[in-house]
Parts: sequence; structure tokens; C-alpha cells
Amino acid sequence: MKLLDRVRRKVGGLGHDLGMDLGTGNTLIHVRGHGIVVNEPSVVALSRAEKRIVAIGLEAKQMLGRTNSEVDAVRPMRDGVIADIDMAEVMIREFIKKAAQRRLVRTKPNMVIGVPSGITDLERRAVRSAAFAAGAREVHLLAEPMAAAIGAGLPVGTPTASMVVDIGGGSTEIAVISLSGIVSNASIRIAGDRLDHDVAAYVRKKYNLLIGESTAEMVKMQIGSAWPVEGLQPMDVRGRDVVSGIPRTVVVSPEDVREATAEAIAQIVAATVRALETTPPELAGDIVDRGITMTGGGALIRGLDRRIAERTDLPVLIDEDPLTSVVRGTAMVLDQPSTHHTVLAA
Repeated sequence: MKLLDRVRRKVGGLGHDLGMDLGTGNTLIHVRGHGIVVNEPSVVALSRAEKRIVAIGLEAKQMLGRTNSEVDAVRPMRDGVIADIDMAEVMIREFIKKAAQRRLVRTKPNMVIGVPSGITDLERRAVRSAAFAAGAREVHLLAEPMAAAIGAGLPVGTPTASMVVDIGGGSTEIAVISLSGIVSNASIRIAGDRLDHDVAAYVRKKYNLLIGESTAEMVKMQIGSAWPVEGLQPMDVRGRDVVSGIPRTVVVSPEDVREATAEAIAQIVAATVRALETTPPELAGDIVDRGITMTGGGALIRGLDRRIAERTDLPVLIDEDPLTSVVRGTAMVLDQPSTHHTVLAA
């Protein structure tokens, strides 16, 4: 009982503490006892002269590529980790304030934050520093594939293998988990943002048209796929002509987007195979029976589950709400500290 008491105190037996998915694309916050209260793009807009916050979250994302000389719209997270620690502190603090405005969060909350499994010590310190600067009392880090597996309801604490492929905005986290530990894994900085970049580069090369990242993301979401899909129609895409500099419109097909993203998709599939190749034989047998679970926004790419299934000859399932798998996992660690305390990083 004394051990369990210490665990409860450690990860949040007091007050309404926070589970956070500090993602490259979106930041989600779950307040214990109240559910997900923040789900906003990880973007901050600042005035250049005064360094004053102009907008944050969705409002700031709408400014990307559209700001004037007085305003900067920045993304503090890149490739799944903090790229600008000052802006990350501002963003985390403001998102916590949004939850606090509803009187759901105490002044010094305990926090469990999902981080990439391949995070460096420097990046780990940056995440913790940003959370403490934003007002956290205690900060505990949880590997994103572990958080995603817990959030998806996989039995991570049992002596059987669970495999998760978590495709976020900045990184893809792949792990085989058993007895609350990661047995084999692969972490690559190729995910949703890379696909957006590749779409924009392809449109520029083939159609001599410059488009922004928001437009590229929209094209990917509307007609992107990793496998031929019936019913997808070409769409009009507006941008600026590379040669003349004049705005114009081109028609981009689903085949264009599939060709543009083929290399990145192939690397995600290859990373999945690498994680399987280093899995112990007994656990590999479990995966044959249980299959692979996909989480994260990238799980919604049409046909990607089929691509992975074809390459691995294993069943592939998509979590019922893949966009919130990680933050739900952090919340479950807060809700059940005695069950999940061993998965937390130091």
C-alpha cells in the first residue's frame, strides 16, 4: 500500500492534472475527470515589434503563409520535438490557460506528456523545461507509441505482444510492446508534414505552381491515398505561377498525390517492417494473431493500412479515434497510476 500511495502522489493523485499530446500538428490536453478540453493546432502568431501574442491554435494556423510584415506565425514543434523552446513555453502556457479559464486546472498541475520514443536527452530536457516554465508542478514523459497503445486499449501490461504504428505530424513511432515495455521500435521523422511538403514540391515541379503548406495539407486530406481508391476526383488547386508570378489554378489528380507521397509512404512501411524484424520470435507469433494497430492522424490516409497489410501479411486495424490515441493514453496513466506507473520515463 505504501508503494501505491507513493505512485499516486507521483503521477497525480491530487487535483485535476493534465495529460498532453504535444504534437507537431496539434496539441491536445486531457484534464483528469473532464476529458479532452484543448485540441488546437500547434501554432503561435506573434507581433514582431512587441513579441506579443496575436493568436494561438486554430486562429494562428489560419495565418500561416498569410501574415503581414508585422506578424509572425510560427510552429514551435518540428519533426515531433521542440524546435523553438521559447515559443513552445508560450504555447503550452496559453493552452493550459485555456483549460484554466474553465476552472478545470489547478495552479500547479502534474503533467504526463507524450514524447517520441527516439527523443534525445537534449530534446527531453527541452520538453520538461517548457512544461515547468508553463507552470507544471511535476512533469512525467511517456513514449508516444506506449501512450498510443494504452489509449487504443491494447493490453500493454501482459506478457503478449501488442504492435502500434503511430503516425503523427512530425514523426512516425512504431513499437512492439510487452509487459509495459518497448521490446522493439522504429522512430522516423517522416509523417504528415513530410507528406505535405512532398505534395507542394510535386505541384511545383509538375505544374510550375507554388502552393503553401496549408493548401498542400488540404490536397493530401481530400484526395491523398497510399493505395488506388475508387471515387476520388481531381481537384482545383490555386497558387502562384513560378515563372510569371501570377495567381492561377491547376487540376491535381489523386494519382498525382499518390505519386508525390510514394517515397515517404514507402519509408513508413519499411520502418514497420524493421520493427518486426527485430521482434523476438515468441512475440512475433502474438502479432500474427493480434495484428498491428494504427493510430495518429496518418492512420487516416486512405489505403495505408492496406499497404502495410500487403507488405507484412498481417492484419492491420485502425483505432476508432486515432487522432486522440496518445492523449487518451496519457489520461489513462493519470487515471490508473498504480497500473501504468512503470511506463513513465524518468
